[in-house]
Amino acid sequence: MVRAQRRLVLIRHAKSAWPEGTDDFHRPLADRGLADAPRVGKWLRKNLPGIEVVLCSPARRTRETWQLAGAEVPASPTVQFDERIYQGSADDLLSAIRGLPSTSLTAVLVGHNPGLEELLSLLTGEPAELKTGSIAVLATSAAWSAAGKQWANVDTFARPRD
Repeated sequence: MVRAQRRLVLIRHAKSAWPEGTDDFHRPLADRGLADAPRVGKWLRKNLPGIEVVLCSPARRTRETWQLAGAEVPASPTVQFDERIYQGSADDLLSAIRGLPSTSLTAVLVGHNPGLEELLSLLTGEPAELKTGSIAVLATSAAWSAAGKQWANVDTFARPRD
C-alpha cells in the first residue's frame, strides 16, 4: 500500500502594525504586510496550488494575511478560524493539526511566533526561524492524527518578497 504524501504549510502572518490604543489581538497589517501577503499567495499558487484546508488564528493580522494571500490561490480551501492558534503553544497547534480531515493532503496553518517556531522544531527536530511573511512547507507520509515529534521533514522555506 502506498501512503499519501501530506504537506503542512506553516505561514507566519505578514508584518503587522501596532497602532496606539490597539490591543494585540486587533493589530492590523502594516503597509509592508499589506504588500507582502499577496506575494505569499502568489508563491502558494505557483508552488502548492492544491490547498484543501486552512487553519487560521482569529487575530486580525492573521485573518488579513490569509484574506490577501488566499485571494491569489486558485483553489477554494475550507478556512477554519481556530482560537488555539492565537498565542498557542506548540502543543496547542499540534492539537489543531491532529484534527485535520484524514482525506486532506495539503493544509495551511497561519499563525504567530513563538508557537510556530516551536511547532516547526517539534515536528522536524530542527531549530528554525520564521520571520513575518515566511513559509515553511513540511512533508510527511504519516496521518495528521499522528503528528508529533519528528513527524515531518522540511521540504521548503520561503519568504516571498520583491
